[in-house]
Amino acid sequence: MLTKEELPECPVATTVQLIGSKWKLLIIRNLRARPWRFNELQKNLTGISQKVLTDSLRALESDGIITRTVYAEVPPRVEYALSDLGETMRPILDAMEVWGSNYKAGLE
Repeated sequence: MLTKEELPECPVATTVQLIGSKWKLLIIRNLRARPWRFNELQKNLTGISQKVLTDSLRALESDGIITRTVYAEVPPRVEYALSDLGETMRPILDAMEVWGSNYKAGLE
């Protein structure tokens, strides 16, 4: 997790730094619906490499936006879900969805 001093002064820039990558946004989009397993995310996010998915999940977990739950089963099962902090981003993503839909409708 970054310290307050390491984050940009601008709040918008802080948000972009935390979730601004294409893959992080799509991971969060998926986690809005339900918890996902690593392989499910990789299959759903066409074009993402295993390394980028791993790095993105680790960064989101480190920043407190998602949680990683390991179940003591054989074989082990790991699920990723939005944390309480991540849930507070739901209105941002909902607004982005509405804006994107409106933009696309205006192109028709």
